[in-house]
Amino acid sequence: MPPTAAQVRCLIVDDEPLAHQVLTRFIDQTPGLTLGGQCRNAIEAHDYLRQHPVDLLFLDIEMPLVTGLHFLGTLPNPPPTILTTAYREYAYEGYELQVLDYLLKPFSYERFLKATARYQPPAPAQPTDMTAPPPHLLLKDQGGLLKVPLPAIRYVEGCKDYVKVVTADKTYLHHATMQSMSELLGPEFVRVHRSFIVGAAHIKRLQPEQLLLTNNSLLPIGSSYKADLLAYFKAI
Repeated sequence: MPPTAAQVRCLIVDDEPLAHQVLTRFIDQTPGLTLGGQCRNAIEAHDYLRQHPVDLLFLDIEMPLVTGLHFLGTLPNPPPTILTTAYREYAYEGYELQVLDYLLKPFSYERFLKATARYQPPAPAQPTDMTAPPPHLLLKDQGGLLKVPLPAIRYVEGCKDYVKVVTADKTYLHHATMQSMSELLGPEFVRVHRSFIVGAAHIKRLQPEQLLLTNNSLLPIGSSYKADLLAYFKAI
Protein backbone atom coordinates (compact mmCIF):
# COMPACT_ATOMS: atom_id res chain seq x y z
CA MET A 1 0.00 0.00 0.00
CA PRO A 2 1.34 3.48 -0.83
CA PRO A 3 2.53 5.38 2.24
CA THR A 4 0.10 8.02 3.42
CA ALA A 5 0.25 10.64 6.16
CA ALA A 6 -3.21 9.72 7.45
CA GLN A 7 -4.47 6.32 8.53
CA VAL A 8 -6.88 4.56 6.17
CA ARG A 9 -10.16 4.29 8.10
CA CYS A 10 -11.78 0.89 7.56
CA LEU A 11 -15.35 -0.29 8.09
CA ILE A 12 -16.26 -3.99 8.40
CA VAL A 13 -19.79 -5.00 7.37
CA ASP A 14 -20.42 -8.72 7.96
CA ASP A 15 -22.95 -10.81 9.89
CA GLU A 16 -20.36 -13.45 10.92
CA PRO A 17 -18.48 -12.86 14.21
CA LEU A 18 -15.52 -14.93 12.97
CA ALA A 19 -15.16 -12.66 9.92
CA HIS A 20 -15.04 -9.64 12.23
CA GLN A 21 -12.32 -11.29 14.32
CA VAL A 22 -10.16 -12.15 11.30
CA LEU A 23 -10.52 -8.75 9.62
CA THR A 24 -9.95 -6.87 12.87
CA ARG A 25 -6.73 -8.81 13.48
CA PHE A 26 -5.51 -8.25 9.91
CA ILE A 27 -6.32 -4.52 10.02
CA ASP A 28 -4.61 -4.08 13.41
CA GLN A 29 -1.39 -5.68 12.19
CA THR A 30 -1.25 -3.73 8.92
CA PRO A 31 0.59 -0.37 9.01
CA GLY A 32 -1.51 2.43 7.57
CA LEU A 33 -4.88 0.82 8.37
CA THR A 34 -7.11 1.59 11.31
CA LEU A 35 -10.50 0.10 12.23
CA GLY A 36 -13.15 2.81 12.23
CA GLY A 37 -16.25 0.70 12.82
CA GLN A 38 -18.00 -2.64 12.61
CA CYS A 39 -21.56 -3.35 11.43
CA ARG A 40 -23.56 -6.59 11.34
CA ASN A 41 -25.79 -5.74 8.40
CA ALA A 42 -26.41 -3.21 5.64
CA ILE A 43 -28.92 -1.20 7.70
CA GLU A 44 -26.34 -0.54 10.40
CA ALA A 45 -23.74 0.24 7.73
CA HIS A 46 -26.03 2.78 6.04
CA ASP A 47 -26.48 4.64 9.33
CA TYR A 48 -22.74 4.48 10.06
CA LEU A 49 -21.76 5.89 6.67
CA ARG A 50 -24.13 8.82 7.14
CA GLN A 51 -22.28 9.86 10.29
CA HIS A 52 -18.66 8.77 9.84
CA PRO A 53 -16.00 9.08 7.12
CA VAL A 54 -14.80 5.76 5.72
CA ASP A 55 -11.81 5.27 3.41
CA LEU A 56 -12.05 1.51 2.83
CA LEU A 57 -15.06 -0.80 3.17
CA PHE A 58 -14.84 -4.57 3.79
CA LEU A 59 -18.26 -5.86 2.76
CA ASP A 60 -19.82 -9.31 3.00
CA ILE A 61 -22.36 -10.31 0.32
CA GLU A 62 -24.73 -12.83 1.92
CA MET A 63 -26.25 -10.97 4.88
CA PRO A 64 -29.76 -10.86 6.37
CA LEU A 65 -32.20 -8.06 5.46
CA VAL A 66 -30.22 -6.62 2.51
CA THR A 67 -27.39 -8.25 0.55
CA GLY A 68 -24.05 -6.55 0.34
CA LEU A 69 -24.27 -6.14 -3.44
CA HIS A 70 -27.70 -4.51 -3.26
CA PHE A 71 -26.52 -2.21 -0.47
CA LEU A 72 -23.41 -1.20 -2.43
CA GLY A 73 -25.48 -0.48 -5.53
CA THR A 74 -27.67 1.98 -3.60
CA LEU A 75 -24.78 4.13 -2.34
CA PRO A 76 -24.43 7.33 -4.41
CA ASN A 77 -20.73 7.68 -3.51
CA PRO A 78 -19.52 4.36 -2.10
CA PRO A 79 -16.08 4.22 -0.51
CA PRO A 80 -13.48 1.94 -2.13
CA THR A 81 -14.76 -1.55 -1.37
CA ILE A 82 -13.29 -5.03 -0.92
CA LEU A 83 -15.90 -7.80 -0.99
CA THR A 84 -15.43 -10.64 1.51
CA THR A 85 -17.58 -13.71 0.83
CA ALA A 86 -17.71 -17.49 0.83
CA TYR A 87 -19.48 -17.50 -2.55
CA ARG A 88 -17.36 -17.43 -5.72
CA GLU A 89 -20.32 -16.91 -8.10
CA TYR A 90 -20.76 -13.23 -7.18
CA ALA A 91 -17.36 -12.15 -8.48
CA TYR A 92 -18.59 -10.70 -11.79
CA GLU A 93 -21.39 -8.70 -10.13
CA GLY A 94 -18.84 -7.32 -7.68
CA TYR A 95 -16.50 -6.12 -10.39
CA GLU A 96 -19.46 -4.58 -12.21
CA LEU A 97 -19.82 -2.36 -9.14
CA GLN A 98 -16.12 -1.48 -9.52
CA VAL A 99 -14.94 -3.01 -6.23
CA LEU A 100 -11.21 -3.05 -5.49
CA ASP A 101 -10.98 -6.79 -4.92
CA TYR A 102 -12.92 -9.96 -4.11
CA LEU A 103 -11.70 -11.97 -1.10
CA LEU A 104 -12.98 -15.53 -1.03
CA LYS A 105 -13.33 -16.84 2.54
CA PRO A 106 -11.27 -18.16 4.19
CA PHE A 107 -8.42 -15.92 3.04
CA SER A 108 -4.87 -15.54 4.30
CA TYR A 109 -3.15 -12.43 5.59
CA GLU A 110 -1.01 -12.43 2.43
CA ARG A 111 -4.14 -12.36 0.27
CA PHE A 112 -5.57 -9.59 2.48
CA LEU A 113 -2.42 -7.52 1.93
CA LYS A 114 -2.68 -8.01 -1.82
CA ALA A 115 -6.27 -6.73 -1.76
CA THR A 116 -5.55 -3.68 0.41
CA ALA A 117 -2.58 -2.79 -1.80
CA ARG A 118 -5.12 -1.90 -4.47
CA TYR A 119 -6.34 1.02 -2.37
CA GLN A 120 -5.16 4.41 -3.57
CA PRO A 121 -5.83 7.57 -1.56
CA PRO A 122 -7.94 10.15 -3.40
CA ALA A 123 -5.86 12.43 -5.60
CA PRO A 124 -5.99 16.19 -4.93
CA ALA A 125 -8.51 18.02 -7.07
CA GLN A 126 -7.03 19.18 -10.36
CA PRO A 127 -8.15 22.00 -12.66
CA THR A 128 -10.55 20.83 -15.34
CA ASP A 129 -8.75 19.71 -18.49
CA MET A 130 -10.88 20.67 -21.49
CA THR A 131 -9.04 18.11 -23.63
CA ALA A 132 -9.87 15.22 -21.29
CA PRO A 133 -12.30 12.58 -22.57
CA PRO A 134 -15.92 12.96 -21.39
CA PRO A 135 -16.93 11.15 -18.21
CA HIS A 136 -18.70 7.86 -18.62
CA LEU A 137 -20.84 5.22 -16.95
CA LEU A 138 -19.63 1.63 -16.78
CA LEU A 139 -22.61 -0.42 -18.01
CA LYS A 140 -23.12 -4.11 -18.74
CA ASP A 141 -24.18 -5.52 -22.10
CA GLN A 142 -24.03 -9.02 -23.59
CA GLY A 143 -20.34 -8.67 -24.37
CA GLY A 144 -19.31 -7.55 -20.87
CA LEU A 145 -18.73 -4.08 -19.46
CA LEU A 146 -18.89 -0.99 -21.66
CA LYS A 147 -17.90 2.65 -21.10
CA VAL A 148 -20.84 4.86 -22.13
CA PRO A 149 -19.99 8.61 -22.31
CA LEU A 150 -22.44 10.76 -20.35
CA PRO A 151 -23.20 13.05 -23.34
CA ALA A 152 -24.46 9.98 -25.24
CA ILE A 153 -27.18 9.34 -22.65
CA ARG A 154 -30.56 10.74 -23.70
CA TYR A 155 -32.43 9.87 -20.54
CA VAL A 156 -32.63 7.51 -17.58
CA GLU A 157 -35.88 5.79 -16.65
CA GLY A 158 -36.58 4.30 -13.21
CA CYS A 159 -37.61 0.63 -13.18
CA LYS A 160 -38.02 -0.79 -9.64
CA ASP A 161 -34.54 -1.84 -8.42
CA TYR A 162 -32.94 -0.92 -11.74
CA VAL A 163 -32.80 2.00 -14.14
CA LYS A 164 -32.91 2.01 -17.93
CA VAL A 165 -30.08 4.07 -19.45
CA VAL A 166 -31.20 5.11 -22.95
CA THR A 167 -28.77 6.21 -25.68
CA ALA A 168 -29.32 6.84 -29.39
CA ASP A 169 -28.83 3.19 -30.33
CA LYS A 170 -29.23 1.09 -27.21
CA THR A 171 -30.92 0.73 -23.82
CA TYR A 172 -28.97 -0.64 -20.85
CA LEU A 173 -30.27 -2.01 -17.55
CA HIS A 174 -28.22 -0.71 -14.62
CA HIS A 175 -28.56 -1.60 -10.93
CA ALA A 176 -29.02 1.81 -9.25
CA THR A 177 -31.62 4.13 -7.76
CA MET A 178 -32.93 7.28 -9.39
CA GLN A 179 -31.54 9.35 -6.52
CA SER A 180 -28.05 7.92 -6.94
CA MET A 181 -28.24 8.51 -10.70
CA SER A 182 -29.26 12.14 -10.18
CA GLU A 183 -26.20 12.72 -8.02
CA LEU A 184 -23.90 10.78 -10.33
CA LEU A 185 -24.91 12.38 -13.65
CA GLY A 186 -24.37 15.95 -12.52
CA PRO A 187 -25.65 19.35 -13.73
CA GLU A 188 -25.94 18.41 -17.42
CA PHE A 189 -28.91 16.22 -16.52
CA VAL A 190 -32.23 17.32 -15.07
CA ARG A 191 -34.86 15.38 -13.13
CA VAL A 192 -38.21 15.94 -14.89
CA HIS A 193 -40.32 13.21 -13.30
CA ARG A 194 -39.93 10.73 -10.46
CA SER A 195 -39.18 8.13 -13.15
CA PHE A 196 -37.14 10.20 -15.64
CA ILE A 197 -33.80 12.05 -15.71
CA VAL A 198 -33.00 13.73 -19.03
CA GLY A 199 -29.78 14.95 -20.63
CA ALA A 200 -30.30 18.69 -21.12
CA ALA A 201 -28.56 18.61 -24.52
CA HIS A 202 -31.21 16.20 -25.81
CA ILE A 203 -34.22 18.40 -24.94
CA LYS A 204 -35.76 20.12 -27.96
CA ARG A 205 -38.87 21.75 -26.51
CA LEU A 206 -40.47 22.28 -23.12
CA GLN A 207 -44.26 21.79 -23.29
CA PRO A 208 -46.85 22.22 -20.51
CA GLU A 209 -47.06 18.52 -19.61
CA GLN A 210 -44.20 16.87 -21.48
CA LEU A 211 -40.75 17.26 -23.00
CA LEU A 212 -39.99 16.87 -26.68
CA LEU A 213 -36.52 15.40 -27.21
CA THR A 214 -34.26 15.97 -30.21
CA ASN A 215 -35.22 12.53 -31.58
CA ASN A 216 -38.91 13.60 -31.32
CA SER A 217 -39.72 11.23 -28.47
CA LEU A 218 -41.91 12.57 -25.65
CA LEU A 219 -41.40 12.24 -21.90
CA PRO A 220 -43.82 13.26 -19.13
CA ILE A 221 -43.15 16.13 -16.74
CA GLY A 222 -44.04 15.42 -13.10
CA SER A 223 -46.08 18.14 -11.42
CA SER A 224 -43.64 18.41 -8.51
CA TYR A 225 -40.72 18.96 -10.93
CA LYS A 226 -42.27 21.71 -13.10
CA ALA A 227 -41.04 24.70 -11.11
CA ASP A 228 -37.46 23.43 -10.87
CA LEU A 229 -37.46 22.46 -14.55
CA LEU A 230 -38.67 25.91 -15.60
CA ALA A 231 -36.05 27.59 -13.41
CA TYR A 232 -33.39 25.33 -14.92
CA PHE A 233 -34.29 26.42 -18.44
CA LYS A 234 -34.40 30.09 -17.52
CA ALA A 235 -30.87 29.82 -16.09
CA ILE A 236 -29.22 28.31 -19.17
